[in-house]
Amino acid sequence: MTERSVVFMIYEGFQPLDLVGPHEVFQHARRLAGGYRCQVVAPRSGAVQAASGLPVHAEYGVDDLDPESVDTLVLAGGKGVDRACLDAGLTGWIREAGASARRVTSVCSGVFLLAAAGLLDGRRVTTHWAREQQLIREHPEVDVDCEPIFIRDGRVDIGRCHRRMDLALALVEDDLGRGIARAVAREMVMFLRRPGGQSQFSVALWSKEPATDPVRAAVSAIHADPGARHGIAELAQNARLSPRHLQRRFTAELGMPPASYVERVRVEAAQRALAEGHDPVEAIARRCGFGTAETLRRTFHRHLGIAPSDYRARFRSTTSAAEPQQEQEHS
Repeated sequence: MTERSVVFMIYEGFQPLDLVGPHEVFQHARRLAGGYRCQVVAPRSGAVQAASGLPVHAEYGVDDLDPESVDTLVLAGGKGVDRACLDAGLTGWIREAGASARRVTSVCSGVFLLAAAGLLDGRRVTTHWAREQQLIREHPEVDVDCEPIFIRDGRVDIGRCHRRMDLALALVEDDLGRGIARAVAREMVMFLRRPGGQSQFSVALWSKEPATDPVRAAVSAIHADPGARHGIAELAQNARLSPRHLQRRFTAELGMPPASYVERVRVEAAQRALAEGHDPVEAIARRCGFGTAETLRRTFHRHLGIAPSDYRARFRSTTSAAEPQQEQEHS
């Protein structure tokens, strides 16, 4: 298999997770199936200090790497991006690489480098919410939408900071197929997310893969909107099978009946909403299909052994407590 050159662009003050997360996804895929050669480039080769102070070695400077050799360009975000955008040599190299690369991607505030290089005119993009107004103000030629986890516009892919690895998985799936992407997700204990702008879709790694199109259609409907009505009659209509036939085939292919699958997907949706947002538990319960906070509480206890409020507090003590620092790094 011909190796594709995946080039990660970093600079002083970049966010190290924007490099390490996607780099690991591509390297896992390379070990499983080959097909990638990962390279790190910076304005100059050598040690580059990340926003956290971590020194990272860049194999290449922009003068050392032919921009036309790049298959996939990945631009990291970080608090140093504003200064990097003023580097004419850097943005010029990005412009040349972007003109010939098969695809160009950025993570979070890395989108500013793409915009400074003139690669985003008229395109729809996303970024960290704290950078949204700055991007709108500085680049009115760009259509900014900070709702999706990542956005694909032609050969340009833009991801939000918390979804950097989801974006990389989507690219691996494009190149090597769903099976390899799923294997990478399993190894890295991740969700395998659908490519595109759907923020709540994930393929459950705890379940088997649907073997037939009718069951796949039912599963897709569940993930596309966990809070919708997903009784056997509604799912059968999506699958274009009789309710009895779908019940039998769904259970045979996935190892659990539709109702159990729906409940697990709804629990996952509620977990994400509790960990990532600030909506009241009652609102999350309604949106995720539980109806009431009490039903959500009972279901959480049955599946996770913890109340929704305790789950949120526990995640806030680790994930959300780090958010102010992340916001500062990207502001």
